[in-house]
Amino acid sequence: MKLIATDLDGTLLNEQGKISPENVQAIKKATDLGIKFVVATGRSYGAASGPLKDAGLISPIISMNGAVTYDTEGNVLREALLDKTVARQIQLACEKEEIYFEVFTSNGIYSTSREYFIEVMVDVLRTINPDASEKDLRESANMRFQEEPVEFISDYDRLFTMDDLKIYKVLAFSINKEKLVRVQTELKDEAGITITSSGDINLEFNNPDAQKGIALEELANDLGIEMKDVMALGDNFNDVSMLEKAGRGVAMGNAADAIKEVCSYSTDSNSNHGVALAIEEMLKEITIG
Repeated sequence: MKLIATDLDGTLLNEQGKISPENVQAIKKATDLGIKFVVATGRSYGAASGPLKDAGLISPIISMNGAVTYDTEGNVLREALLDKTVARQIQLACEKEEIYFEVFTSNGIYSTSREYFIEVMVDVLRTINPDASEKDLRESANMRFQEEPVEFISDYDRLFTMDDLKIYKVLAFSINKEKLVRVQTELKDEAGITITSSGDINLEFNNPDAQKGIALEELANDLGIEMKDVMALGDNFNDVSMLEKAGRGVAMGNAADAIKEVCSYSTDSNSNHGVALAIEEMLKEITIG
């Protein structure tokens, strides 16, 4: 293997949103041997770079499911934009179902309602942590806005009149899965949209060329690395394209069964340093080989 690519949430990050010392140690062991390392995430660049910086790691970042790729210094290497007409279709479909959504752009993230998002996240967190207090739940929900800057606007209509605005991704949330299914069904055959998810309560809308697998393959090519020499790790449906393209696709222990089915390898969960274990196993095979 010459390149390791990993998802963040549910993969490299533990349940506290941190990269464990075990994962850091394994990554540095691999990079010391000359193996390249890259993060491929649904997060924006700002939200992805924070945990890496905290852990003392530096890497290129494939962000927003492959919509934008950055080098180690934060320079843009590649973009795959959502057409504004397509973004407008997504807006109307989400508004019809009264689903909260955010628009990720070159100017940052736009939302119409901080309060709506917080209520959605409190409901989600309550199902995960039924014994948590209301205060703790709301504090956790508010952390979302500390991790990423969000600009609140009265409506989304004016976004589509900004000539210089680039739209990278639309992220929709709902604890009502039937609403998500209806939106996905309505938009799944529309040209110019690919729909994935990074959890049970969201949908992520991108340009069809904004896929982790496509962005990863382009980055690997730029580095002179063939995909057969790439190991990719992930846990959810927005990881499938890179897991399938990589020579060594590794499903996390906490991944959905459908994700495990597309991978030839599996590892432990994100809370048990699964990335580190997968890297150590790979390095051991290389040494023995």
